[in-house]
Amino acid sequence: MSDAAATSTPQSRDMKALEALYLTQVRQKRLYSGILLLLFVLLVATGFQTANARNAGGFLQGLPNILSFPTEVLSEAWANRANVPGLIVKFIPSLIETVNIAAVSTLIGALLAMVLALLSTRGLARWPRLTPLFRRLMDITRAIPEIVIALVLIFILGGGPVPAMIAIAMHTAGALGKLFSEAAENADLKPVEGLTSVGASWIQRMWLGIIPQVAPNWLSYALMRFEINIRASAILGFVGSGGIGYDLKIAMQWGAGKYDQVVAIFLILFLTIVVVDQISDRYRNRLVKGV
Repeated sequence: MSDAAATSTPQSRDMKALEALYLTQVRQKRLYSGILLLLFVLLVATGFQTANARNAGGFLQGLPNILSFPTEVLSEAWANRANVPGLIVKFIPSLIETVNIAAVSTLIGALLAMVLALLSTRGLARWPRLTPLFRRLMDITRAIPEIVIALVLIFILGGGPVPAMIAIAMHTAGALGKLFSEAAENADLKPVEGLTSVGASWIQRMWLGIIPQVAPNWLSYALMRFEINIRASAILGFVGSGGIGYDLKIAMQWGAGKYDQVVAIFLILFLTIVVVDQISDRYRNRLVKGV
């Protein structure tokens, strides 16, 4: 009995030490989580007070009127509901322009993302020392909002779809480049090693060894980004980049009397996004899961 107790004592001590270490880590995690939560609450409270103090009115005082404008828009559109189908047909050319902006910017951004991803992926980069440079380039293009880029380009190039296309393509290159690079990092390197052994160039190794493995995921990400770019191109219309967003801006600026146009534009944009989402979701499942 004494021998058994003696042999079990070190094990019990180890278990108690592990338990104490685990409890210590749990307490530290709870403490850090509590501190972060407290900081978040303080930031939200101080930010709300600052915004409310600088506001012309007041958030709490204006809260009862939050539904006033939507009610006015919907009531006028309902009174003129007979005009909505004709208005939807009227805005189809603007919708086509918006979809074209999204499609072209997605294609250009995806091609740039492919190059940036392969040049910034560890183990695959053509120039390994320049990998941080290409990664920071993707960070920059991803961090700057499309609307900021579009405003700068509109000042240089003037209004129209071209600034919107360039702005969305730049942001798409950074966003997709990050996703493409992560997918390429998980690719099997054996085909690349085999191609290297027979003297294949870097482009040949990427084209034959990596891209066939990651193409389904890359196409899935590109389709998902196309949905996002449709919404982005509509938003950029508010700053004079053309498309259906510009028509929505004009209709809202005219105010009462044009709200049936506002509802028609929202309806056609909503239906377009739903259709594109359903189609792209179907093809993404087929590409990734084979169903």
